[in-house]
Amino acid sequence: MQERSSVGELVNQLRREIDRYSPGGKLPSSRALVERYRVSPVTVSRALAQLAAEGLVVTRPGAGAFRARPRTSPAPAGDTSWQEVALSADGAADVVPRSVDASGVVVSLAAPPPGVIEFTGGYLHPSLQPERGLTAALARAGRRPGAWGRPPMDGLPELREWFAREIGGAVTAGEVLVGGGGQAGLTTALRALAPPGAPVLVESPTYPGMLAIARAAGLRPVPVPADPDGVRPALLADAFRVTGARVFVCQPLFQNPTGAVLSTGRRPEVLAIAREAGAFVIEDDFVRRLVHEDAGPLPRPLVADDPDGVVVHVTSLTKATSPSFRVSALAARGPALERLRAIQIVDSFFVPRPLQEAALELAGSPAWPRHLRSISTELKNRRDTMTAALRLDLPELALPHIPSGGYHLWLRLPDGTDEALLTAAALRAGVALTPGRPYFSAEPPAGHVRLSFAAVAGPGEITEGVRRLRTAFDEVSGRK
Repeated sequence: MQERSSVGELVNQLRREIDRYSPGGKLPSSRALVERYRVSPVTVSRALAQLAAEGLVVTRPGAGAFRARPRTSPAPAGDTSWQEVALSADGAADVVPRSVDASGVVVSLAAPPPGVIEFTGGYLHPSLQPERGLTAALARAGRRPGAWGRPPMDGLPELREWFAREIGGAVTAGEVLVGGGGQAGLTTALRALAPPGAPVLVESPTYPGMLAIARAAGLRPVPVPADPDGVRPALLADAFRVTGARVFVCQPLFQNPTGAVLSTGRRPEVLAIAREAGAFVIEDDFVRRLVHEDAGPLPRPLVADDPDGVVVHVTSLTKATSPSFRVSALAARGPALERLRAIQIVDSFFVPRPLQEAALELAGSPAWPRHLRSISTELKNRRDTMTAALRLDLPELALPHIPSGGYHLWLRLPDGTDEALLTAAALRAGVALTPGRPYFSAEPPAGHVRLSFAAVAGPGEITEGVRRLRTAFDEVSGRK
């Protein structure tokens, strides 16, 4: 964090001084900037890169940095009004028109304004990410022979083997495809298994990003209610029978947003129901590596107990590392695997080899298990801090389930509370939260909010964020 702060300070200082130099004039050397501002060479390099991205300086390898010349006047804006007609006609003849709406995903990706506590984040705070391990892995990967060559389209054999061992059961490396992140894996799976216009069964509530993928592909999400033990089998069977769906998407472990774990008794029921319907189960195993230290033994992935190719499994390294470390795996059996492979190749060719090599380096290093143990402890502490703060300061918000994995809590609002108004009031109070409405593919039964405890700096921010949320709640409920 200190390095990032130094970069920002140096950028601001150089912006103030840039007018001292004539356009095209040479700035002091990197060594001179290091000595003048008492910062590291890395800080200087990053600051100059940021100024170059802003168009204020131009860097020339071996020559140095120069003040950029003024840009010429921008060309007159073109007339794009014709696109309204073209885009409005897109999908007009589709049975289920495509709807590309990223709003439910943007909430967890966009950084909040300065000073706002981030209860919306879907990734680990930088202080929790294995930055040193990733840096070392990338450096070692770059030195591997052939590291910058073209990889096999299905992924490096060693990485596929590692994912197969991690998944367990009878899954083999030949049944694994390496992909570019969990979101990409879900997109490939839905496109491969469901034709446009088809219904697809989803847990209710469920991950908004998956709903967005389905709608963008012209699919029709059909909700199946879930409880603290996961999806309800009887309702799942009814949904298959009524809709004729051939795909069910679920998160059996630490479901987003409820945190539920599919119970031992329901696991074989879900597989049997899908097999009877002649349907696939897409298993989004997205946070298995974010288990809390008090969780106890975890159930195996559904795919590990499925010899018949009912389950298509999606897993990723991203949640446990960094949002930029987008390496994932798809596991499937039978003709479905060939369909998945074809669509993935057409969409992206392959995952860059240096990233795959870095994943192998990281997973094989002693730093990897140490990192997983560290975040297991830290996430439990953060969960407990947030739970205690909510019970003390906001007992009106119901917390039906405290998860033993993942990075967030799912809270039900009191009847009559407008979650949109609460979200806006919270932002004014200095805390960003995620409203519950985007998690439902149909009308929600009540108002909800999701609070993440992974993206904040630490327990102190959690406590302060809940205090600010109390202020917002009082404003909305008229107690101020």
